[in-house]
Order: sequence, then C-alpha cells, then structure tokens
Amino acid sequence: MSYLKTVYDRNREPKTTYPSKLINYLIKRFNLKRESRLLELGIGNGDFLQEFHKYGFECFGLDREISFEVNKNLKIKTVNLARQKFPFQNNTFDIVYHKSVLEHFYRDEADLIMKESYRVLKKGGKLIILVPDWVSQMKNYFEDYTHVHPYDILAVADLLKMYGFRNVKSDFFYQLPIIWRYPVFKLVSRFISIFMSVHLARKLTEFTKWKFFRWSRELMILGYGEK
Repeated sequence: MSYLKTVYDRNREPKTTYPSKLINYLIKRFNLKRESRLLELGIGNGDFLQEFHKYGFECFGLDREISFEVNKNLKIKTVNLARQKFPFQNNTFDIVYHKSVLEHFYRDEADLIMKESYRVLKKGGKLIILVPDWVSQMKNYFEDYTHVHPYDILAVADLLKMYGFRNVKSDFFYQLPIIWRYPVFKLVSRFISIFMSVHLARKLTEFTKWKFFRWSRELMILGYGEK
C-alpha cells in the first residue's frame, strides 16, 4: 500500500472542518484574493485544495500520486516533486501553498522545489508553507519515517530569503482556531508546552477529546514570502 493511502486513510485521518478554518485564516492574514490562481504541492487527500476551490480560487495541484476521486474543477497532475520541474510556464500563479510537505525532501530536492515555486509565481505572487517545528516535536518528528529534514523558525526564514523571496515572515503556528481568533489563549498553550511532554499531551487529548493539549505541544512553522 502506498504512503498516501496509508497516512491519509479516512479511518486514520477523518474529514474535519479544519481545512476550511485554516484557509479562511490564511485568506484574511495574507490578503489572498479570491479567483487567484493557486498551486498546492503535495495535495494528500485533497481536503485543502478542495476547500480553496470552495472559497473561489482557481486551483491546481501536484503530487506523485492521487489518492482520491478528483473534482473536475481541480486541475491536478502527477509529478515527482523531488526530480521533475513543475509542468507550468513561468509567472503562472498568484499563490503557491503547501502544508507538511518540505520536511519529506532532502536538501537538493527541496532546492528544486523552492526554485520551481519561485519560477511559476507571478511578480508579487505569494508563497505560503507550513512545516512541523523540530524544536517542539523532536521526540516524535520521525514517527513518520518519510521525514528526512527538520526545520526551525530561523531555518524557514533563511530558506525563503535564500531563494529570493521578499517580505518574509516565519512564525510559530498553533493548529488551534481558537488561538487565531483569540490570541490570549496562546498563553495557555505556552504553559502547556513547558510542563507537558508530547506523550502526556496526546494522552490528555485522547482522554478528554480536547485538542488543545496536543496542538499546544506540537507546533508548526508558518512561512510566507513574496516574489
């Protein structure tokens, strides 16, 4: 069985409202314009790309395989991101987006992805990436055996600058919509992250069904840059 069919099996990763909430947040934070041309790399089960389409974006996707029934409105192609150039002309997209993708590639492979992302973006186009934070997740980072490259907040900022992106931002990111709406709750998350291990936070989430414990402990890094 393939990686996508294993990791994104619906029994393991059931469909939730999280993709819609995250995309709504990104639209507001980075002033993303509906009807923009958007390319997602590593589309997984397609949840994020389909939600972008619902919000009015013209959506394209690249991945090495497709693990779901494709909506005819999504323009998806199979590509080996580690070795192949993107099958698009220069200056094609307003936005390139990917979540939990770059950590699966070695440095020379990531080099190709970053160069191609820059190439296919229009002048002023926006790159938005999310990767797991190595510092908060080092004890569980390699649970996914396909993770090969860790990132921290400085590494993401430097990566974007090295490949020519401007107005770079690199922030710790909590996968908790309540924090996006009410930043004061970040203080609670920080307290949890200091005094709880990843294992304990997961156990408490499993016991209470309250996701605040786990996702206060396991952070992402949100990177942003403009061409």
